[in-house]
Amino acid sequence: MSRLRRTALIATAALCAGLLAPLGSTGASAATIPLTPANGKYDVTITRTEHGIPHVVAKDWESLGFGHGFATGETSICSLADTLLTGQGQRSRWLGPDARYNDRVSVNATNLQSDAFFVDIRARKVVEKLLADPQRGPGKEARALVRGYSAGVNQYIKSVGGRSGIKDPACKNAGYIDTTATDLDLWYGVYAANLLASAGVFFPAIADADPPSVGDLGIPKLKELGIELPLGVDIPDLPDLPIPDLSDLLPFSAPPTDAPSASSLKAGLGKDPKSPFGSNATALGGDSTDNGRGMLLGNPHFPWNGRYRFEQVHLTIPGAYDAAGASLLGSPVINIGFNKNVAWSHTVSTAFRFTPYEYRTIPGLPMLYLTDHGLLKLEKRAVNVTVKGKDGKLSNVVKTLYRTEDGYVMDNPATLMGWSPISLFAMRDANGEQLRTIDSFLNMSKASNVQGLLAAQDKAGGIPWVNTIAADRAGNALYADHSVVPNVPNDLVNQCITPVGILTRSLAGLPVLDGTRARSSCAWRTDPDASRPGIFGPKNLPSTVRRDWVANANDSYWLPNPKQRLEGYAGIIGSEKSERTLRTRMVYRYVIDALTKSKITQTMLRGFEHQNRVFGVELARENGDLDTLCQSAGGGQACDVLKAWDGKSNTTSVGAHIFEEFMARASDPWAVPFDAADPMGTPRDLKETDSKTIKAMADAIAYLQGKGVALDAPWGTLQIADKPGAAIGLGGGGAAVGNANVVVARGPFTRTDGLYRVTYGSSHIQAVSFTASGIVASTILTYGQSLNTNSAWSSDQTRMFGKKQWVSFPFTASQISSQKISSKHLVVKR
Repeated sequence: MSRLRRTALIATAALCAGLLAPLGSTGASAATIPLTPANGKYDVTITRTEHGIPHVVAKDWESLGFGHGFATGETSICSLADTLLTGQGQRSRWLGPDARYNDRVSVNATNLQSDAFFVDIRARKVVEKLLADPQRGPGKEARALVRGYSAGVNQYIKSVGGRSGIKDPACKNAGYIDTTATDLDLWYGVYAANLLASAGVFFPAIADADPPSVGDLGIPKLKELGIELPLGVDIPDLPDLPIPDLSDLLPFSAPPTDAPSASSLKAGLGKDPKSPFGSNATALGGDSTDNGRGMLLGNPHFPWNGRYRFEQVHLTIPGAYDAAGASLLGSPVINIGFNKNVAWSHTVSTAFRFTPYEYRTIPGLPMLYLTDHGLLKLEKRAVNVTVKGKDGKLSNVVKTLYRTEDGYVMDNPATLMGWSPISLFAMRDANGEQLRTIDSFLNMSKASNVQGLLAAQDKAGGIPWVNTIAADRAGNALYADHSVVPNVPNDLVNQCITPVGILTRSLAGLPVLDGTRARSSCAWRTDPDASRPGIFGPKNLPSTVRRDWVANANDSYWLPNPKQRLEGYAGIIGSEKSERTLRTRMVYRYVIDALTKSKITQTMLRGFEHQNRVFGVELARENGDLDTLCQSAGGGQACDVLKAWDGKSNTTSVGAHIFEEFMARASDPWAVPFDAADPMGTPRDLKETDSKTIKAMADAIAYLQGKGVALDAPWGTLQIADKPGAAIGLGGGGAAVGNANVVVARGPFTRTDGLYRVTYGSSHIQAVSFTASGIVASTILTYGQSLNTNSAWSSDQTRMFGKKQWVSFPFTASQISSQKISSKHLVVKR
């Protein structure tokens, strides 16, 4: 055989294996994939492998979505139907107006408050307008996937005979199951998820906004301000009025003298430091791995129930598209996953997705607000919500929402944005102005390297509230926060910030801007490279590609690697030169410590997830400080337990619960403060002689004794999964003590035993590495594939997770065949 022919054969084989796939592709051009089935019939095969993982194969995008929707219905119909109810604004119709809708992330509202918001945005046809917008709306492939997905969900319900055939007791016989879900309903569900970090936080404040009652406040009256109202015209019928310059006469609200703490304000803005919503992800470049190719460890920390639960899935169009990983329920695309050339995960970004605008109002006339182009009336919107009474009968409740020309009025004194006699606050929401999320994730999953993956994000501009961490076959590692962020650079903030905004920016990083100029000098700007007006373009967003490694654990973009600082970006994206959490430092330490010994292998990468080191105790033990502290607290047996503790949160570890409870009470335990010149080494040095720190230890021990909890109880007997059946002990623990493998208890709970009943944290974990012949993907869906507690797939992976085991995710045809447990071929008229 000639050298030329041998080279050609090797190159051909490599191309078939995906090693030389062109940039932005996973094989054949995705542009050749039909949008819809040629014969008018959905044609899809769903093969399930061990643990219920569906592998969906079709020849067109709509059929692929159909198979995905059908498979999701089989395992998660109750949660999916609940998600659709939310976007339909019908929670009160079926579940009652007073029951609470808590998505376990940002929304905590009554059904009536949630419905008032969604009924109104549907009345305003917000999603329909976005669907018609070529710049802000989805592309053809995304539309086809959504059409197919909703049809697949409906076909599943039809195939089991409707609500009576549902196997999951959580929604069996529920009337809303038989309500046909349209693709528009699914788009409203996608839109609702976009609002998680913005309007979703403020549903109660929007739905219950109420104009203030005004007495004689000693504020200038209209005539004193030089404003003459037309005779015989009622306030609701007022035309927009030209007005004189009132800047010196009408003040903005003054910040309160008893300002809230930074932590309480952040909690009110959806960024509660005590209950963080987040994730870890580490991408290794070729310089750090044993084979010179990229590796990724992704561990999103998400709720184990509800709207933001993942499902595992593998989506394939033979010869053209092939991606696997995890999708949020109701999402027809892979959100976190891998293909044969690139793997990616996400962590929640620190950026804000909205800006509040403060508008000065006319004293005594709260429906009028001041702008630099006239005196405008608030839009008063009467929203009719259908509610089910306690007797089961239906009636209508009218809620009134208010809007400025830029967004909904929020009446939220807890975040310093209450509707007062002199001003009101309204939100402009960047994610409320786009429906490109599905496009972003779909196009990312077609990429063949990290550069192509980031380019796909930037082209669509629809990543709503997360960072991206990725690794590729060529050995590149990416960190990027190229999410949707209002284009509010620091100089605009300095020109437009209000007195209240100065305080909110100082405490939480969020400025409040002058609504008077919201359509002029204080309007969001537009970058030349942005995908649409009003958001930052890629050049003004932080990212880096490295050959060694990057990581993020929900701290800001500033330190993607201890050797690199990303600086000079707008404050609304996040903080710079700021303290890293113990969890972030633990994630970094796993890589740093491993690389002192050798290059990192796939086995070592998986091990990072389950080493369960507690970084806080590693710091606290330096110089014997923890022992001294415990003795000073009169800890007795607790001191012996802490001294013997292995410093980990394994199920067999003894002492972890004492340290968890101590750290929960120790508000400021470190003597050496944070130093931006040494972010990995500070803060440190336990305050072992500080009276408050000593008291925190004494209180922690007293709490456990009061609960009757043995001080030498193994961690796995105390921390269990909140699932029915035999208790499943879990390793890992709280983020605040420095666990990377975060699992925490957040009610409501179904079990009554166990000190910590896990309902949140590590979810779809994936350790992916690229090899000469393909990929190795080790995954675990911690809470299992099925929501039906009677299913064999409900807790099987939870038990594996408790034992530090992994699922070998089948990706190739031979791997799928070897793990196959069922298969069905669906041919259904479109």
